[in-house]
Amino acid sequence: MKTFIFKQRVYFSDTDAGGIVYHASYLNFAEHARTESLREISSVSQGEMLAKFNYGFVVKSIFIDYKKPAFIDDLLTVKTSVKEFKKFSAVFEQLIYRDEELLTSLEVKVACIDLLTKRPILIPEEVLKGFNLQ
Repeated sequence: MKTFIFKQRVYFSDTDAGGIVYHASYLNFAEHARTESLREISSVSQGEMLAKFNYGFVVKSIFIDYKKPAFIDDLLTVKTSVKEFKKFSAVFEQLIYRDEELLTSLEVKVACIDLLTKRPILIPEEVLKGFNLQ
C-alpha cells in the first residue's frame, strides 16, 4: 500500500513553556495527516462527506508510542499508511519523524459512520477505490 507523506511545522501553540511538544499535539499532527491522505486518494473531500453524503470517519482507538520529543520550529514528517481495511473500519499506521529520526508511532483505528444515525456504515466505494481496495 502507498505511504502518504505530510509535513507539519511545530508552532508555539503545539508546545509547553519550554518549547517541547505537548503529548496531545501529536494526535493533531496525525489527524491532519490522515485527513490529507484521504483528500489525496478520494474523489470526495471530507467537507463533501459531511455536507453532501452524510458520512465521516471517527476514531475508535489509538495506540501511541512516544519515543523522543519534538520541539518548537521542528519540521516533522508524518508517514501514513493503511495497515488494515475491513467493511466498516480501517487501521492506519502513522510514523512521525524529524528528519530521519522516529519520534512517535501511532496505530489508529477509525470507523465509518452515518452522521445522521450515528451508526456504522460500509466504507464508501470512492474511499476504497483510492486505496486500490475495491
